[in-house]
Amino acid sequence: MNLKKVNTEICAEFIQKAVGGDLFEIETVKAYSADCTTCTQEAQAELRAKARSELERYLDSVADYDNVSVCGPCWWGTYPCAVFSQLERLDWSGKNMFALMTRKGSGLGHCERDLQKTCKGAKVGKGLGVNGADAARSESVVASWAKQCV
Repeated sequence: MNLKKVNTEICAEFIQKAVGGDLFEIETVKAYSADCTTCTQEAQAELRAKARSELERYLDSVADYDNVSVCGPCWWGTYPCAVFSQLERLDWSGKNMFALMTRKGSGLGHCERDLQKTCKGAKVGKGLGVNGADAARSESVVASWAKQCV
């Protein structure tokens, strides 16, 4: 089956192409609904409950990295709760973090503040919001931003 890439994945690959590095995809054990309205409702309920989804696999460490870009869709002003399921497990001391969010019109929301709160010891730099409808055509913007981050 050939599945279409989602906007966040497209942007993450632009970052990797521009500055190198590894990609790690967060996948939940229980899938979100394919229906946009239902998915939005699920995301809002998780956020209100401060839920932490079980993931298919977890990244054990970021010790080998100085700079980390956290890419995700903007759901209700921040990352999906599943992203925090991963972030809360890691030691962020001395790391530089950069937020990239794909969104429909909400900008970065409060994701940078949420990264700073969740990832103790990290320095959170200036993030980038990419309109989802423009993601596939945003390579030069994403690459330029990524090069400024490292």
